[in-house]
Amino acid sequence: MLTAKEKMLLDALEARAAQEGIEIVDVEVVGAKKAPTVRVFIDAEGGVSFDVLSGAQAWIGDILDELDPFPGAYTMEVSSPGIDRPLRTLEHFQRFAGDQVRIRTIEPIDGRANFKGTLSVDGDILEVADAGEVFRIPFDTVKKANLVGQIGF
Repeated sequence: MLTAKEKMLLDALEARAAQEGIEIVDVEVVGAKKAPTVRVFIDAEGGVSFDVLSGAQAWIGDILDELDPFPGAYTMEVSSPGIDRPLRTLEHFQRFAGDQVRIRTIEPIDGRANFKGTLSVDGDILEVADAGEVFRIPFDTVKKANLVGQIGF
């Protein structure tokens, strides 16, 4: 779940990202209030190359400079989402159905708030199958979710 500041930054970046053929996967603001770090995770068709990263860093920096979201200095990081890619939108969950996920909910469902297993999607209900059990999680109760990285050798 994004904070108001993160949502504002995401909204400002998404229109330009679409023009550039880039997806803004997630935005995080972390660290000290006096010198926060803005992390922007991007993806692109065919993956995120060094050229894609450096090009995106330039226009993302320009937009953040225009917005001036913080009263003082801040650090900006632009990177690929990595092996444990965050899942933020219903479309993200649909795209990665069949993969292993980790989901944390805002409040407990069936006595738990942390789920890990194989993802499927039924409308706006996320289903996580683990050890023969299937947990049904309404999309609007998700606090944080990400893929569970799989490395195949």
